[in-house]
Amino acid sequence: MASVRFFQEQIQFKLPHPRKTSRWLKNSILAEGKSLLEINIIFCPDDYLLDINRRYLNHTTLTDIVTFDNSDGSDFLAGDIFISIDRVKENASVFKVDFDTELHRVMIHGVLHLSGYSDKNSEQKIAMREKEDTYLSLR
Repeated sequence: MASVRFFQEQIQFKLPHPRKTSRWLKNSILAEGKSLLEINIIFCPDDYLLDINRRYLNHTTLTDIVTFDNSDGSDFLAGDIFISIDRVKENASVFKVDFDTELHRVMIHGVLHLSGYSDKNSEQKIAMREKEDTYLSLR
């Protein structure tokens, strides 16, 4: 069955309103013309995500999100999205937005990656930010 599931690793964190968030993400996926197979969103601390970043991507920097696409190139989205709650908290402070808004921005960012969007260059980053803003306004 198609699902968005939420987990935590090495952190005490409970997503407020998981059903509402799941429904919002599913509707965003449908709006992109995709179908949901299974997405796991795993909340974790900085050090846990840094280890994943080093181990699987050979990156040595802190990040707020790492997305693993298991969709096999189909329009049925499947993947694992790891989110550092530490980074989300810090970014919310830096960007002067509330934690909930920043958390949802990062979640939709991962879903957009699974939907085929990239943010490797400035043009792609602008397009992705516009999509994030669009879906955030639909929450």
